[in-house]
Amino acid sequence: MNGEPKREVICADAIPWLRERGRIDGACAVTSLPDVSEVGVTLEVWRAWFLGAVRLVVNAVPDESAALFFQSDIKRDGEWIDKGAMVIRAAEDAGARVLFHKIVLRRPAGMLTTGRPGFTHFIAVSRALKCPDGLPIPDVIADAGEQKWVRAMGVRAAGHAVRFAREVVGANVVVDPFCGVGTVLAAANALGLDALGVEKNRKRAEEARALVVRPGEV
Repeated sequence: MNGEPKREVICADAIPWLRERGRIDGACAVTSLPDVSEVGVTLEVWRAWFLGAVRLVVNAVPDESAALFFQSDIKRDGEWIDKGAMVIRAAEDAGARVLFHKIVLRRPAGMLTTGRPGFTHFIAVSRALKCPDGLPIPDVIADAGEQKWVRAMGVRAAGHAVRFAREVVGANVVVDPFCGVGTVLAAANALGLDALGVEKNRKRAEEARALVVRPGEV
């Protein structure tokens, strides 16, 4: 890669953007899709929206690349909604298969939580790529790193995903269609990859353009 890694953040709704943009050459997707509370629709409408969004993300990368998802389960009206299972279902509908399924701890092991669980699913899927036997990512990631926003993934967790994109996928650019304040984008730049993000909220898009993390943080 020549020169400093680049970053582009587009302030737009990710769904029409993904439909219009189509497949992105050389890209690996790393993202976290919004909860029903962030989308502002009914639970059933959000379920359909979520499944469709996963399929669009999978379709945005080449067959030999991968899409990586960080998703935390939610509870609504006494119902546990397993977003990891939803990602896998939608990815399989899009013709992809699971490369790995890891867990990122959001709270120390053994802690009791209410509302949001103390862990996040970390799932990679691909149509054609096969996961190597010696994948250097622990099954349980105990240190997610600093969260740059209350709903953001930790920078160290993002670093695991970006290293996979760089070293296993061989990607040139990391794409996050729901980039929030830009943790994935900043981690990609810190590890030498170009980054492309989409964020609907103007303030968070501005933060995503400016966020910097040091290589030692990831």
